Amino acid sequence: MNRLRHHPRGRKPQPLLERGGYRLRLAGDSADLRAVQELRHRAFFPARKGPALDRDAFDARWRHMLIETCGDGRLLGCLRFTVHPDGSAVGAGYAARHYDLRPLADHRGAMLEMGRFCTAPGSNDPDVLRMALAGLARVVRDEGVALMFGCASFAGGGGQAQSAQREAFALLGARHLAPRRWRPRIKAPEVLRFSRLSRQPEQGGLGLDPGRAVRALPPLLRSYISLGGRVSDHAVVDREMNTLHVFTGLEISALPPARRRRLLALAG
Repeated sequence: MNRLRHHPRGRKPQPLLERGGYRLRLAGDSADLRAVQELRHRAFFPARKGPALDRDAFDARWRHMLIETCGDGRLLGCLRFTVHPDGSAVGAGYAARHYDLRPLADHRGAMLEMGRFCTAPGSNDPDVLRMALAGLARVVRDEGVALMFGCASFAGGGGQAQSAQREAFALLGARHLAPRRWRPRIKAPEVLRFSRLSRQPEQGGLGLDPGRAVRALPPLLRSYISLGGRVSDHAVVDREMNTLHVFTGLEISALPPARRRRLLALAG
């Protein structure tokens, strides 16, 4: 197994991928980690006062991917991830703080949990997201991952879903729910249940504009869904992050062959 690991302190690891003027690599030292935490702070908490770092206890235990420009090494995107040996270990991850993951406990095979994906404010190049997906696909391939999952965030407004977001949630609930055998249960104190969203028969039974609903999906979640990703039946209101987020999983073995080839082709 060609496991992707952190590199010794002070040594910059070789890039995992270089495409279109961007490179993807793992964090190599404390300076890399600080750069990641600074970017996350600018992306997630632009108005927050105090130390300009987004950090928590998971940072020291998880691995971090950086997407940079090849020329000047400017950091344009990042994410963190860990690989649980099987479903019995997911209770120690980040998503377990917000979702009851006991249905995943009996799931066999390694499980990749990712989170804190963000891009530099003002950067809207879709190739940054493609590089991140390519890095995750390489972990799936090299470490024999059976299921990858994380929390897809929608920008919140005091915990209130906007109209387009409610349509997106209705679409997810109608067409993209995870199977009951591994669908997370409710744990967070504040949630928005997809089954309680209004339905209007004259609009196809969903009460939504499908095109607008798809556009309201965060880009990472849209990519997951295009590959065959499945979601929880509720969104969690996360007031600390000022977001509503949805558990999203992609079961590799359940993918149709064409989608599985598409995912693994991203690894290069």
